[in-house]
Parts: sequence; C-alpha cells; structure tokens
Amino acid sequence: MEYKLKIRKGLNIRLKGEASKKIKEIEAPDNFAIKPSDFHAIKPKVIAKPETKLKIGSPVFFDKNNPEIVFVSPISGTVTEIVRGEKRKILQINIKNDFKNDYEKLEVPAYTDSRERIVEFFCKSGLWQFFKQRPYGIIADTKLVPKSIFISLYDTAPLAPDYDYLLDGKQKLLTNALYYISSLTNGNVYIGLRKDSKLLKAFVGINNINTIEISGPHPAGNVGTLINKFDPINKDETVFTLNAQDLLHIANTIDKGYFSAERTIVLSGSEVKEPKYIKTFLGASVSNIIDGQISNENCRIISGNVLTGTKIEKDGALGFFENQLCIIPEGNEYEMFGWLLPGLKKFSSSRLYFSFLTPNKKYTINTNFHGGHRPFVMTGQYEKVCPFDILPQHLIKAIIVKDIDKMEQLGIYEVIEEDLALCEFVCTSKTEVQSILHEGLELMREEMS
Repeated sequence: MEYKLKIRKGLNIRLKGEASKKIKEIEAPDNFAIKPSDFHAIKPKVIAKPETKLKIGSPVFFDKNNPEIVFVSPISGTVTEIVRGEKRKILQINIKNDFKNDYEKLEVPAYTDSRERIVEFFCKSGLWQFFKQRPYGIIADTKLVPKSIFISLYDTAPLAPDYDYLLDGKQKLLTNALYYISSLTNGNVYIGLRKDSKLLKAFVGINNINTIEISGPHPAGNVGTLINKFDPINKDETVFTLNAQDLLHIANTIDKGYFSAERTIVLSGSEVKEPKYIKTFLGASVSNIIDGQISNENCRIISGNVLTGTKIEKDGALGFFENQLCIIPEGNEYEMFGWLLPGLKKFSSSRLYFSFLTPNKKYTINTNFHGGHRPFVMTGQYEKVCPFDILPQHLIKAIIVKDIDKMEQLGIYEVIEEDLALCEFVCTSKTEVQSILHEGLELMREEMS
C-alpha cells in the first residue's frame, strides 16, 4: 500500500558544506574501535581479550542480559586494548587492522525459514544490533514480536546523505533483505521515502510492505515521525526500526555470506575543504578521513549530524550507527551585544534577525550557545518544530520532576532523543532537552522492566 505524508511543523537548518555527489574510496585505516556506549542499555561481556586474533565477523563481546546478541569485528586483525573507565566500565575495544580481510563464513537461511531461525542468524552474524526497539530506542528484544517495523530511507537532518543517490542500483539487494525483515513481525513493514524518490517503484507490490512518500521539514524523515503518524505506540506495544544504511548492511551480509561492515558516510560541514561521500567501515578511525580536509583548526569534529552527533577527537572513531562526519567551527569566542546586531549572517528559527529575508541562504553556524542556562519557561517554541501529537515542553517538565504517570500520559513512549533534538536547538532557556529525555527513558525502562 502507498501512503503520503506532508509535515508542516519542523525546521530545516540550512548549513554550508553540503557534500558533492562523488564517492571517494580510501584505504581502510590501521585502527578501529567498538564502543559499547553506542548501544543503549547493554552490559558488555568481552569475548576477545587483548592479543586475540579476529576475522571479519568474529565475536568481540556479547550482552550479559541477552547472551544471544553478539557484537562482531568489522575487520580482521588483533585486539590491542580494552579501554576501561570508572568501575572498570568498558569504554571501547581497540582493534589493529591486519589488512588480510579474512572472514567468518555464515550459513544464511532462506527467508521462508521460521522466524526463530532468522532471528538466530541475525544474532549470530552481528546484524541484530541494527534493529532498534521503540519505546526507549534500545537494541530490540529478540523475544518480542513487534506490531510493525519502520524503515526510513530519507534523512532530513542537516547535511544528511542523499539515500536516493547512495542506494540507487541496490534495489534488488534491499528487496531481498525486506523478505527476511518482514518475517520478524505479524504486522506491516513501513518504508519512508522522499517524495518522488527513484527507489519507490522497487518496493511497491510486495506483501506487507507499505511505502510512505514524505515531504516537509526535519524531522519528517525520522522513523519516530512515521510511527507517530501511521502506527502510534501505546503502553505494552513494541515497534522495531531501521535506518537506510542498517538495511544495506543486512542486505549485503545476506548477499555475501559474511558480515558486511562497509559504510558510505558524508564528510560535510563549513570547515571541510571538499565535502564528499567517503566509503569506509563501521568503527573506523577518522584520522585518514579528515587528513588534509580541515580548513580551520579551531573546529569541532562530530560523529553524526550536528543535532544528535557526538564530539570526537581527530584520532577518534566513527560511531556504529552514524552516517555523517560533520566539522563546524568551535564557538568558544565571546560575542558582545550579539542579540542587538542585525544578524544578516546568522541563522534563526524566528524572525529575530534580518536573515529571515533570505530564506534560501546557507549559513556557517558554530557551537556557541549564545547565552547561559535560563529559567525553563513556556514559550510555545517546541510545538512549532515538533510534528508529534504530544506536548513536548510539558513532557520535559514531567521528566524533570520524575512524574511517571504524567510522562506516560504525555507520550514518552512515542519519542527518543533524536525526535526532540530540534526542541533543544530552538530552546530559549538553553535546556538540554535530549539529555533530560534520555534520563526519562532510562527511568521508564527501569520502572517497567
């Protein structure tokens, strides 16, 4: 079945540094890192100790709570170090690439096999961690059968990759993977695509597959937006989600018969000399990606997009789920009377600056907060950029006071951090909305477990 979705509430942040439609292949780096912190709510138990030799797809650690979910190596090489923090918490596992590309061969089942057999394959191959579960945005529970599965092939975040470009020619691979994925649910699989997408025809007519043509500002492409509009989550209900590149990893692994860790990311941002698409690997060190590409040393390197990504160092590693590497100016300078100036070169979500007269202009935006923390007051700003049928500001206030009943009534099951990232961006009070929401989700998960 085909659906259309037009979103009016939201905000497109127009940044300079959009990538040109060229893919550059670079050599795999020497160093890789797998960070358990990329996977919410797991307790890692290390299998591969230092000096352990690994192949592509070899088990590195598993989740103590769900031992069947195995996290595997993206390359062949040797474990060099297990970095630990306070109370011996595992921060990351470093792997040295041996460039041999040896791999663990997988026995791929037929998509007509039982659900249990397909789940077992996904867990053993290292693919299950791509399936996220709503509510909470954690790795999906293998014991749960979701009422539906949502996949977004349209990313509306700032400087996001164009999946129509990246996935063109891979329709057959993706369709094959969808047969396996659809066996995980008794309900429907929903696929969100850009309006007039070239990929649309590939998924029309497949049983239980529903396509959604999306138009409108960010967060129109978020899976959370699609869930809210087409199959909202109530208490005791579960939905699984995937993004475009996760689907591609699953498709490639099924096709090749071994774990596929190749990922094409976007190197973008105003401080990048030549923004482009880069073919790399999950967990790869970013040092060889950004080498010679930074035009300003006083900048911030972000693994992910500028709204939800994580700050990393020049020798840091790409996050497991990230599709972008953004480099923008570090906002550590003091700006006197900034709010009194005309602001012709400043982006604003309101009409505070005269820049609203040039709606198509792109901007260089730094990390400056432009002010400190202020009282949390009701302004109506959140509702203008949040297309969900909830009251986001009331929800955040309920989380702050840990009112669980109110949190349920106000729709906490509907959202994860990325869905309210724009609320944080426009917030006059400089409230850390995503951090507060994360704490609320953790509280709900503990209370309901």
